[in-house]
Amino acid sequence: MRLLIAGIIGAIVFFIWGMLAHVVLPIGEMGMQLAAEQDAALAALQASATKGEGVYMLPGIAPEKMSDTTALTAFQEKYKTSPSAFVVYSPNANPAMASMVPNLVKQFVTNLLAALVLAWVLTLGAFAFGQRVLIAGAAAVFAWLVISVPYWNWYQFPLQFTLGALIEQLVGWLAAGAAMAWWLGRKAS
Repeated sequence: MRLLIAGIIGAIVFFIWGMLAHVVLPIGEMGMQLAAEQDAALAALQASATKGEGVYMLPGIAPEKMSDTTALTAFQEKYKTSPSAFVVYSPNANPAMASMVPNLVKQFVTNLLAALVLAWVLTLGAFAFGQRVLIAGAAAVFAWLVISVPYWNWYQFPLQFTLGALIEQLVGWLAAGAAMAWWLGRKAS
């Protein structure tokens, strides 16, 4: 029961921090830009994203052509000075435009699952309060290093966006970790 309550406390703290990071502070939108001519860009995507929903790399080469050195060299030569884009495309309207409630519920559930995993880790040893908080911070940095940094490295996510993700995760999990550490450190009555 202690672990479940610690997870719920951590999820609530992290969820509130996420709301603050995205709604009140500019952290959640660091590195994001507003495209000009949005209707033209959406029409171009709709016309060229012929396989429907998915992640599109622009420019891109078909995986089966990656082993053809002539085709790969021609592709690299043609686009070596070209701009590039990483596009998450959906041919359907974004349901969050109508209501954010389903997204907020999914976000809280994933925060809860993450907080439960972290609470479990925090109970694996006889850790002091500060050690538990540091473990929570280390978990945040670990997640950032294995998810956000590769996106920056391989898919050219903006450095500001990547650093914003670090701030959001590190501050959020340090705060959630402190709340969970406090709860887990309480003496049973």
